[in-house]
Amino acid sequence: MIAIAGPDLPHALLRAAGCHGGSLPLDADRHCERAGRWVEDKFFPWAFPVVEHWLDGDYDRFDAVLFSRADDTSQRLYYYLCELQRRGLAKGPEPLMLDVAKITRASSVLRTGEKLRELAVRLGVDEAALAVEMARGNGKQSSADAHPSGPLCLVTGSPAPDQRLADAVRATGFAAVAETLEDSWMAGNEVFAGDLADPFAALAQRLSTQDAGSRSFTDPADRLRAKIERHRPSAVVVWRIEEDEAQCWHLPAERVVLAESGIPHLILTRRDWLARDGAADEITAFLREVGS
Repeated sequence: MIAIAGPDLPHALLRAAGCHGGSLPLDADRHCERAGRWVEDKFFPWAFPVVEHWLDGDYDRFDAVLFSRADDTSQRLYYYLCELQRRGLAKGPEPLMLDVAKITRASSVLRTGEKLRELAVRLGVDEAALAVEMARGNGKQSSADAHPSGPLCLVTGSPAPDQRLADAVRATGFAAVAETLEDSWMAGNEVFAGDLADPFAALAQRLSTQDAGSRSFTDPADRLRAKIERHRPSAVVVWRIEEDEAQCWHLPAERVVLAESGIPHLILTRRDWLARDGAADEITAFLREVGS
């Protein structure tokens, strides 16, 4: 089985091979003493428990873990783990990398398609099998498309480690749309428009252009505007962690979008990924005021 650790990865291809092991499981609250010796502070925080689990043998049940070049932490962690294994400091599954090119140009799609075909050869998946799996995915509807009957709060920004922010939202009676790390890794490339005569080209097009990963070229303000239009929230929380260094560039334009929307909003930046800084209480207080 192959687990995934990053966004923009080919779920349909792994399922067609019968080896999709899901999102790499991790305990975000795990004490990470050994990982701290190797992982840089500026990595996104999920890297620390992943390395700690890896060193403890918790991932030995997987044959491989697939990382993504579309995400800085995922890409760098791949190289770190390869080096730790090369030096005999770590065992565990084989680290793999999918080179997903995100620059908006035809050569990006072509290169991504080449890498998908290389992975397919390794997994023993041909065009027919991939096309069948992709067509099957077209029949699924994302749960994120459902609109609750009551008020909804959109939590956007950095993916949360788990449901802890969403739980804070729900405690006030609001429904929550709040992306977790697992959501961000498992999202996308389920519905494919157009002809599947060349499924590798269709999948490459989707992976190269979909709005995911730290290397996406989608404008964050446009992304926020699209989320607001899609979910029609009654309130918005923008939550970004300390390690999300791009936030200082994105926030001014996002503030404009929020102001234009007229929707009550709360902006929380440079926050703790584990929400040990009172973020849940701040969200709860904000939504109770909105709902009063």
